[in-house]
Amino acid sequence: MGQLQIKRAYTAAAPSDGTRLLVDRIWPRGVSKEKAALTDWDKNIAPSTELRQWFVHDPVKFPEFTKRYLAELNQNPAAAQFKQQVQTALKTGNVTLIYGAKDTTHNQAVVLQQWLQK
Repeated sequence: MGQLQIKRAYTAAAPSDGTRLLVDRIWPRGVSKEKAALTDWDKNIAPSTELRQWFVHDPVKFPEFTKRYLAELNQNPAAAQFKQQVQTALKTGNVTLIYGAKDTTHNQAVVLQQWLQK
């Protein structure tokens, strides 16, 4: 069984990434499709535009952001399908959630990774 990892879109792709899934609603600025080397891009599992705009990557808001994003995931039918896709891919290799945020600790990929591991 593979590992579920997270990685910035601005970090070079590596063979150890395995399946690379972009988990942002917006394409990372300045990253070409070739450099991104994505397997898939599922905008539907990203935080809502309203939640993303409220959060603005403020670490103070991260606990509340986490709570709200988890609520969105739990109510989102696309999230259940995404979880199944990730679990299937993990049977044959690593899966890397790709995100564009500068903050490597306070972002949706961190929350999504924890949600997927439950």
